[in-house]
Amino acid sequence: MTRRIPNGIASVPAHHLSPTHHLSEELLMDYAAGSCGEAEALIIATHLALCPECRAVVEAYDAVGGALLDEIAPTAVDEHGLEAVLARLDDATPAVEMAPRVAPRGHEDIVLPEPLRSYLATDLKDVVWKPVMRGLDEAAVPICTSPAKSRLMRIGAGVAVPRHTHHGSEMTLVLSGGFSDNRGHFVRGDIAVSDPEVEHRPVADADEDCICFVVTDAPLKLTGPIGRLLNPFVRF
Repeated sequence: MTRRIPNGIASVPAHHLSPTHHLSEELLMDYAAGSCGEAEALIIATHLALCPECRAVVEAYDAVGGALLDEIAPTAVDEHGLEAVLARLDDATPAVEMAPRVAPRGHEDIVLPEPLRSYLATDLKDVVWKPVMRGLDEAAVPICTSPAKSRLMRIGAGVAVPRHTHHGSEMTLVLSGGFSDNRGHFVRGDIAVSDPEVEHRPVADADEDCICFVVTDAPLKLTGPIGRLLNPFVRF
């Protein structure tokens, strides 16, 4: 179990349109219960910063959990244990409020939402990209405790990611631009959850690059005659 990562509601511009692709109630319930790993909690919290609909579901779960806690009879706390907790609180380093970081994109601004913004500790425009293949770049997102792989992915305008399925699960949150696959069109704030039953070929919108936050717990599995030959070399 990991700590619950709060979302960064204040970082969302007032003109932002609500996403149309959401998380399942099961994932939102796991997040509300604090039972997600750090990487999964981070991408869910970042989606919540952009999605009022999913945020309302989590708030409802929180309200139910709070009501249940109110019905539990209080238990006496050991005096020495309480003193130790209070001492740790006194020694804790105060949290530092991160200033919003805005990355220019032509005539618009891309606001990198919290809590992802603090994890990267850099402007989106200053991210150092590592090429994966032609038209596809990545940049690691540092995660302390999770075995899942977390990274930003940049797909060039009009570029198609090779057709693939998944050895495990993949969560993809669009931060800028958009992409389409056989499930529909995904734009800023939309999140796609894929598993071994999903086979797709995401294609970035033709007018601009698509930047996504992606969390995977296993490598992709390329499909098709050429893809199968390349699978031994796939590490993303």
